[in-house]
Amino acid sequence: MVLPIYAFGHPILKKVGEDINTDYEGLSDLLDNMWETMYHADGVGLAAPQIGRAIRIFLVDTVQTMKEGEEDKGIKIAFINAHIVDESGEPWSYEEGCLSIPNIRGEVSRPESVTITWVDENWKEQKETFKGINARVIQHEYDHIEGHLFTEKLKPLKKKLISRKLEAIKKGNVKIHYRMKFPK
Repeated sequence: MVLPIYAFGHPILKKVGEDINTDYEGLSDLLDNMWETMYHADGVGLAAPQIGRAIRIFLVDTVQTMKEGEEDKGIKIAFINAHIVDESGEPWSYEEGCLSIPNIRGEVSRPESVTITWVDENWKEQKETFKGINARVIQHEYDHIEGHLFTEKLKPLKKKLISRKLEAIKKGNVKIHYRMKFPK
């Protein structure tokens, strides 16, 4: 089921997500709905706060961004109870966007490498280091479960330039092809 994506300005996007435990009801359905919602909105990542849940779950699918023949360099992972252990390497800038902040993009600098722990859908503990675009998408989605948005990392001039667009999104004045839930 495609769920509405919570828009910029909604308080849930500023909450730090909580770990869940093995008796979390409906996890499999939630993950299925999140994947469906992400693909419907043409995203490469989606975090639980973006669908109104203040829990530590996010999805990443960078396989779809890879050139033909290089799909094996991408990842498709559901991160549950994720916690970053380390970020390292030379920071690099890349233009990011966000399903909760439609039609706005901006250059964000992030370290080139991230080491993260999480549990998978079978509650098996995982720990891995990711680099490049995989690391970037993980860091972006991880920010969501920490209550941060990519717009907070933009340079002051860019923030000023997009301030009216952000206010329009808060009010629901945005054209987008997927359902959104706007702040009251």
